[in-house]
Amino acid sequence: MSDVRVVVVDDDFMVARIHGGYVARVPGFEVVATAHSGAGALAAVAEHRPDLLLLDIYLPDMSGLEVLKSLHDVDVLVVSAARDVPTVREAMRGGAVNYLIKPFTSAALAERLRHYAGTRRRLTALGPEARQDDVDRLFGTPGSAAALPKGLSPATCALVAGTLRDAGGDLSAAETAVLAGLSRVSARRYLEHLCAAGRAELRPRYGTAGRPEHRYRWIG
Repeated sequence: MSDVRVVVVDDDFMVARIHGGYVARVPGFEVVATAHSGAGALAAVAEHRPDLLLLDIYLPDMSGLEVLKSLHDVDVLVVSAARDVPTVREAMRGGAVNYLIKPFTSAALAERLRHYAGTRRRLTALGPEARQDDVDRLFGTPGSAAALPKGLSPATCALVAGTLRDAGGDLSAAETAVLAGLSRVSARRYLEHLCAAGRAELRPRYGTAGRPEHRYRWIG
């Protein structure tokens, strides 16, 4: 797939620049424009036809929620200092794919961008029709996978699952960590959970000496 094209929207020019830098550091993402108002956001979407909009709520001319309601054929990740429940609820109803509360780290944004990219890849791989279990995984429906152990994140679990699935073969924990941008310890925990949930399998690889290398393969 080609890079995900992103428009960054924030009323603060410096914050928009910082967020754009965060996005640009994530492989597979490209910032095609920035905007600093609601009207500017709508104009940038019309001109550049991005895949994803990083949208602030507090804009000088209109609320980001108004912008969200006016958009078609573009996904929206809300990034805002607004943390009141009515705003979060309205963003969800408006179709936002995720919501990140300011201030946040580059790692927090990168995790959500990778999760978004993984969902796009899985949708593309489905073909013209989807099975119910495919849809359950995309929407994170309860019962579609074993409950996550304490300390594991659903978004990161989806990221690791997508990394393993897209590999087309087996991966070690170290290889998974590099591809997903995680530590090896974290990658191994998620891989072990996927094995326990029946979505991956452990495949030991025996070398000439020493303990076998643990490798993991996606089985759905």
